[in-house]
Amino acid sequence: MKDQEVKTLLSQIDCPSQLKNLSIPQLQQLAEEIREMIICTVAKNGGHLAPNLGVVELTLALHYVFDTAADRIIWDVGHQAYTHKILTGRRSQFHTLRQYQGISGFPRRSESKFDAFGTGHSGTSISAALGITVAKALKESSHRAIAVIGDGSMTGGMAFEALNHAGDLNKNLIVVLNDNEMSISPNVGALSSFLSRKLSNKTLMNLKKDVEDFLKSIPGLGPNILQILKRSEDSLMTLLTPGMLFQALDFHYIGPIKGHRLDRLIETFETASHIEGPVLIHVMTQKGKGYKPAECDPTSFHGVGSFDIATGESCGSSNGGACAPSYTKVFGSSITSLAESDPKIVAITAAMPQGTGLEGFSQRFPARFFDVGIAEQHAVTFAAGLATEGFKPVVAIYSTFLQRAYDQIIHDVCLQNLHVVFAMDRAGIVGEDGPTHHGAFDLSFLRHIPNMVVMAPKDENELRHMLKTAVEYNGPVAVRYPRGNGLGVAMDEDFHTLPMGKGELLREGNDLLLIAAGSTVHPAMEAAERLEQNNIRAAVINARFIKPLDQELILSWTRKTGCVITIEENVIQGGFGSAILEMLQEAGCLPKSFLRLGLPDAFVPHGSQKIIRNLCGIDAEGIENAAYTLLKERHGQILRAIG
Repeated sequence: MKDQEVKTLLSQIDCPSQLKNLSIPQLQQLAEEIREMIICTVAKNGGHLAPNLGVVELTLALHYVFDTAADRIIWDVGHQAYTHKILTGRRSQFHTLRQYQGISGFPRRSESKFDAFGTGHSGTSISAALGITVAKALKESSHRAIAVIGDGSMTGGMAFEALNHAGDLNKNLIVVLNDNEMSISPNVGALSSFLSRKLSNKTLMNLKKDVEDFLKSIPGLGPNILQILKRSEDSLMTLLTPGMLFQALDFHYIGPIKGHRLDRLIETFETASHIEGPVLIHVMTQKGKGYKPAECDPTSFHGVGSFDIATGESCGSSNGGACAPSYTKVFGSSITSLAESDPKIVAITAAMPQGTGLEGFSQRFPARFFDVGIAEQHAVTFAAGLATEGFKPVVAIYSTFLQRAYDQIIHDVCLQNLHVVFAMDRAGIVGEDGPTHHGAFDLSFLRHIPNMVVMAPKDENELRHMLKTAVEYNGPVAVRYPRGNGLGVAMDEDFHTLPMGKGELLREGNDLLLIAAGSTVHPAMEAAERLEQNNIRAAVINARFIKPLDQELILSWTRKTGCVITIEENVIQGGFGSAILEMLQEAGCLPKSFLRLGLPDAFVPHGSQKIIRNLCGIDAEGIENAAYTLLKERHGQILRAIG
């Protein structure tokens, strides 16, 4: 009976306060049950596996020690908060993780009172926790805020800006450094090397034993010296670990401690809860802990699609063509091929060589590849510096993360008209990662910057040619492409340069003009084919360039049809459709009927790309329905004019 109770511990936990009634062995059993639930759910739904497996005990200890209904835990990035979600009343919903209308893969304030701060981008936790700490002090509350930062977020400058401020304010902030020596890929940089410069427990224990044995052998004086040294042990540890850095920032430093020992974690957190002033607890964890494939390959298992638990093998993807390569893979192979004949091409990424497809480039051209860590602002200005010396830096960053370097794009690249290529992966709807990761804004925030050229390919073959065009263009240029597989189109053997600012007429028609950008071109063509079955002939233009626009082509077909729909996988406000409308107005060629399709003026929820595109009306069905509505309205206008 007792064994049965132990096996079903997780089913009895509906809120964190219930943990306080459990013994350490029961908490250890609970950790294994949670790991099993995470592995089974992520194997089905996809998600962030390795980071979450690494913090199970850490999360249990935090909720065990602190009153997390009032004390606030802020998870940096948030992709390691699955255990937190399970423990805070969402266990029964956990099977809906990352599914449309299910629970988010990241903390969301609207989802639970235990989600103190919404996260999805790195380096924000200490700043947010410090703000909460100051607010509690102003309200004379004794409760604390705890920032859990790791997975490489300490390589970002914002974290150290917050540490610097926190040390100056001297408030009761707790920072937990979850040190697994990893971000998405292995950490890079001098700071990471410093944080990892620690003695192994075996080495330290051998050193302590040798010193103790020697001092015990000294008659009379030895034992007294030994007692003094034992009292100074913390100082010795601080000297031999990264503690000196954090103490220089006026933090009390504790660690490093083992992150999978619940007894040590609980004891440490209880001690920290009584310390006045800012505290940093250095915790060593293993990314992927408890699932062998993830332990052996934490990079691949950082974020995964569905997979077979027994083998760890991917179950495949439903995005794009069944055998088509991903846009990421096409980018990586293409830029590597272009670099073979152009020694001026260098590649830059922000802690994501695998995620951006640059692993092959890094192996082929190690001297021309730079992983700057989670530091997008630095990546862009670093690229600008390279460009001033005649190199052709290609900055490969997800669209959502490029937002973090907006000022650098304007001030350091475009203002000086420097030749920097921005390869924006995951542009548009990314799917299950949701609003923190959708690349929904790049067309709007890039197209109005002087000197910037913006391109979007209709398929993976056109992406190759756009990259060739970008590295040959002498100025700032951005190429945005979606997450997922391509369409499975035939790939040209050779690269060729596209004529600057020229679109492509894919289909003629006199009833309606569909002007599409990037990933919406194929749905526009499909919609046009459906419309033709009802004797509606729609012309289709692949814009290719969002800036500069092909004014001659667009004006010509606008005049022929008098009815225009623009389609983009970007917010409608200030996006591609707005650019078309502005151009037509300036040319005195506004059509009688005009409609912009794109993402709404709202943060789009998480869900599969297929579901979200349908929800936003930018798939073939949505475009077709919009065409019928617009043509019906136009027909009514004509009848009213005749009447």
